[in-house]
This record gives sequence, C-alpha cells and structure tokens, in this order.
Amino acid sequence: MNAAPDSGPLAGLRVIDLGQVYLGPYCGLMFALMGAEVIKVEPPGGDSIRGIAGGRENPAAMMLNSSKQSVTLDLGSEGGRSALLALADSADVLIENFRPGTMEKLRLGWETLCARNPRLVMGSGKGYAADSVYRDAPAMDFPIQALTGLMSVTGFPDGPPVKCGAAITDFLGGIHLFGGIMAALHARGATGRGDFVQIAMQDVTHHALASNVASYLLAPDGFADRAGNSQAVLKVAPYDLFPARDGQVAIMCLNDRHWQQLTRAMGRPNLAEDPELAAGPARCARRAQVDGWVTAWTSSQTRAEIFAALSSAHVPGAPVRTLAEVVSDDDMRARGMIHDLPHPDLGTVPVPGLPMRFAAHPQVTPIPAPTVGADTARILTALEQDLPSAQSKDTY
Repeated sequence: MNAAPDSGPLAGLRVIDLGQVYLGPYCGLMFALMGAEVIKVEPPGGDSIRGIAGGRENPAAMMLNSSKQSVTLDLGSEGGRSALLALADSADVLIENFRPGTMEKLRLGWETLCARNPRLVMGSGKGYAADSVYRDAPAMDFPIQALTGLMSVTGFPDGPPVKCGAAITDFLGGIHLFGGIMAALHARGATGRGDFVQIAMQDVTHHALASNVASYLLAPDGFADRAGNSQAVLKVAPYDLFPARDGQVAIMCLNDRHWQQLTRAMGRPNLAEDPELAAGPARCARRAQVDGWVTAWTSSQTRAEIFAALSSAHVPGAPVRTLAEVVSDDDMRARGMIHDLPHPDLGTVPVPGLPMRFAAHPQVTPIPAPTVGADTARILTALEQDLPSAQSKDTY
C-alpha cells in the first residue's frame, strides 16, 4: 500500500487531499510526512500539475505527492460525487484549493460535508479571502506577488519589479493552511466538532513583508522599494553579494559588531579600529569604498574558504549555490531533508523530507508518489458498502 508508515505524530488521521498544483498538495504533504493517511483525489488524467512538463511526468508532482495514495474521481458525475462524500464521511480532514465557488457548485461545500460528518475539519486555500473585493479574481502565485507588493520590493533600484524565483506565496499558503487545520483539530479534541479553515494567499504574503513594511514606516522618505541585494533602508553595510574565485558569496553585517568581526576575519584590524567606520550609517555613506575592501578579500578565495572564515567569525554569510549544487547536497541527504526516490520514467527524483523534527517520533521516510489513480480500486472497494449498489464504477 502506497501510504506513509504508521509512525509519525499524526498517525491515525485520514486526510482527503483535493489540492491542486502547489498550495493544497503542500499542505497535504505535511500531513503525509507526519504519518497521516493522505488520499490524493485527482480528476481523470490527474492533477493539472502532472502535465505541465510537456507530456512528461512533472518532478514537482512527485515531490509534492510522496507518501500519499491516489484516487481518481470525476466529481462532476454522481458516482464520483458519491464516492467523494463517502471518503469525506470517513475522514478527519479535507483539503481543497479550487477556484471560489467550485466546491459549492459540485454540492460538496462546507455545509454539506459538515452536516454529514460534524467532526470533519475542512481546509480551504484561495488567492483572496471570501470577503475580499478581489474574491473572484483568478489567482496564482505570480499575480499574488504583484498585488501584495512582494514584487515591488524585489529587484534592483534601476530595474523593474521582479517576481521571487520560487512560488513563495503558494507555499506560504500551504503551510498556513496546515497550521490552521492543526489548530482546528486541537479544538475538536475539546468540542468534538470540526471546523472550516480558510486562508488567502494575499493575506499570508502580507505577513512575509514585515521587514519591508517596517523599513518603509521608519523612513518613508528614504525608503527604496527595490534595493537589489542590499538592505532597503540602506543603514547597514556591507550587505550584498561579493565575488569569489568560483562564484559569489552573500555577506551581511546587520550590526556594528558584525563589522568588527568581519574586518578581523579579513585581516584588516585597522578598519575595525577606525571610529569613522564604527556605525552603520557612516559605512553606508562610504559604501563603495567599504564594498571594495570586502571585494578585495573575497575575490582571492573560494566560496568554501570564505564561508568557513565567516562562520568562524560569527558573521552572517553563505555561498550563492546553484540548484545543481543544492539538489546534490550530501548534508541535506544525511539529515533526511532530501531523499532520492525512484520513478519509472524520471529515474531518481530528489524528494524533500519533513523539515520538522520530533523527539518522540522517528522521521517518516517518504514513499514514492503514486501514479494517477493507483489506489482507486482498493480504496473505493472499501467504501462500496456506503455507495448506491447500482452505481457503476465506470462513473467514478
């Protein structure tokens, strides 16, 4: 059976995952990697993300659906709807991130599901809140980054706004939805009743802008919307990328103590002792000169040598790594944060592990994601007694 082992802190929970693309599936993945039984319900042909890779299986779908089971249902048919209702009746949690109104059109909304299973916790992730003026606007990560201001603070001062390279609002949404569902499950322990948990990508992204908003409020006249790799208010330095012999490194002196430690690591104690460079604003005023000193030091060394020196000096910094380097990281594998799982067409896929650790529970090792509908017959057979006897399996 393609399900997570019964060993995690959420073992015993049954989760129905109707999630699409990233937000919903990531929420479901957190449950699966903590030991819950997660049944991924997909339309015939599979979740749309599976086909994004030009006819090949999408590795992202494999990464997000590991340790789950897959059932295919046509929710527009009576048979598919009946099967979904039976699954929801048996579940603790149901996750969905369809467009607004979709579940209600399918007659699978919260009121319907709650009436049948009062203990169910339903988690719903949308681009915009149900009471927002933008409620019905089509929403995905890219436009959400634009509307929330996330894009406005990304990029360089002399260039246009730039989206974050990762689909950050989808994953912020997924983890907030997971947290809300867990809170509802905790409350259910006292009340015996489930709840309807809703999150909006717009709302969770606003929280991620705390540093930017604070910088704007502190210096609205001097605030730089886009500061590239520098700090927005430009009161700290050095704070940028610097060249190494084999790439680049990120170095940030967030406070004056970091500057003192960096200059000693650079072998320039005279800079540490210079009172005219002791405070951040003064260093910012001479930023070109300050960055020049740091560049002279970094450009003669490798990223690894610089990283080691920064770590020894307790200065925040790290090498800029490529994705090829990241997915080959031996340390991530040793710690169970990357698992190389086999796939019949893709070969080996680097699947992420659970980023939370529990002292009382061993880490759940991910299981390869199922093919589309791999578990349909087995799971629906177990539910047949709850389905109309005359219903044809062909209509599921």
